[in-house]
Amino acid sequence: MTDPIADFLTRIRNAYMAGKKVVEIPSSKMKVAITKILCEKGYILSYKVVEGTPYNTIKIALKYHPQTKMAAIKKIQRVSTPGMRVYADVDNLPRVLNGLGIAVLSTSKGVITDKEAKNLNVGGEVVCYVY
Repeated sequence: MTDPIADFLTRIRNAYMAGKKVVEIPSSKMKVAITKILCEKGYILSYKVVEGTPYNTIKIALKYHPQTKMAAIKKIQRVSTPGMRVYADVDNLPRVLNGLGIAVLSTSKGVITDKEAKNLNVGGEVVCYVY
């Protein structure tokens, strides 16, 4: 696998499209950090890191609207890829849907959202957009 973050995002996207309640994904520090942000911002219900013998996994409980059964995440899109890294400084941080969505950035302060990066006055690699 050449891009584990793209695989992580695709598994979440596919689980939403299939109407699954839980998705299980191989774990890494970056994936856990992105999952933590998704949980804090209300895009997923909860997550749990399950330690196994061959490798650790992340179990993610997906979130749907109670009446309409619509997914909480409309779109989750990879921005920076291994072949083309995308960086943004503090003056050019991306705004997703004019502030309604989030951009996840990998910075020197850790994996944070675009709004937190603006408050901390740091830039970094744009990992993905979520809305």
